[in-house]
Amino acid sequence: MTLIRSTLFAVFLLIFTPIWSVLCLLTFPFLSPENRYSFIGIWNKVVIFVLQNLCGIHYEIRGMEHMKAVLSEPVVILSKHQSAYETIAYIALLPKQLCFVFKRELLWIPFFGWALALLKMIHINRASKQTAAISVASQGRKRLSEGKWIMLFPEGTRTPIGSNKPYRKGGARLASATGALVIPIAHNAGRFWPKNSFLKKPGTVIFSIGPAIRSDGKSAEQLQQEVEGWIESEMRVIDPSAYKLSLIHI
Repeated sequence: MTLIRSTLFAVFLLIFTPIWSVLCLLTFPFLSPENRYSFIGIWNKVVIFVLQNLCGIHYEIRGMEHMKAVLSEPVVILSKHQSAYETIAYIALLPKQLCFVFKRELLWIPFFGWALALLKMIHINRASKQTAAISVASQGRKRLSEGKWIMLFPEGTRTPIGSNKPYRKGGARLASATGALVIPIAHNAGRFWPKNSFLKKPGTVIFSIGPAIRSDGKSAEQLQQEVEGWIESEMRVIDPSAYKLSLIHI
């Protein structure tokens, strides 16, 4: 049944995504950047709805009050990265317009990448760390001044459940330099939609949003360690069995 549902979801994406992308390309010249974000966000909401009703992937958000308490503040969000699911869900579910930092290769994806290019996001060349850092710093400051929240995945790529990669300091460095708050997010989306997996497994994705962390007087290293400590600790709360398995493999 999981295979059938996953196949139907893939067919849905193959049909719906090109149609929506063409609509975006046709309407975006007449829309403000804010309205472009809202328009493309309909795609995200529809996909989350289909995943819920076709594939059985539901979601639960814990700690939303931490975001609602700082809606008027500049914020850098640093999130665990396990799946494509959270990238789609954040635009659909979070209460503020987001500016993602992503690898520029995504712009080359037909339809999806073309529509993405018309949004005010921060795309970086991961092959050049120095250029990427400059892009995040300069564009990040500008987007924060426009009232957007910056979204980064400090591990840099999707990780299997029960594991983590070294956290990069780009997001922490941006927050430290601008005085922005940092909000960490832990989740277990990789359990239901693993990296590069065709199968979408039914279950409930838990998003756990941490309290805002102040960056005043803290170095990027201190912020990065505080964020990593909270996220990795919270991962063991929301998905304890994944870390028991990782200990067994060790």
